[in-house]
Amino acid sequence: MVLPVLWATLWIAGSEFIRNQLLFASSWTEHYRSLGLSFPAAPVNGAIWGLWSLAFAIVVFVLSRKFTLWQTVALAWFTGFVLMWLVIGNLGVLPYRLLYAAVPLSLVEVCVAAWILRKR
Repeated sequence: MVLPVLWATLWIAGSEFIRNQLLFASSWTEHYRSLGLSFPAAPVNGAIWGLWSLAFAIVVFVLSRKFTLWQTVALAWFTGFVLMWLVIGNLGVLPYRLLYAAVPLSLVEVCVAAWILRKR
């Protein structure tokens, strides 16, 4: 049980890093700059994202024990991403144009994580 959660955590953390630090880093920093803020990219921020990845993997694991694969994906994606986007959108720090790529990429992220966790 621990090993699949760790694999899913690594997958989630890697997906988040690639999406936000490699693919869209300039969009995030430009958006934050336009708000008069600096994009939070200190090591402590990366550590918190690692903790988020572990917590999200645990949530997906628990859901995968009670629901089908597709129900798990839907519930996990909604609780992990839609709620996060609502919060950061409400705070005014979400660059909405990123959602065109973030939505499908986050769905792939959750699908693979759920698959890892259902394979045990």
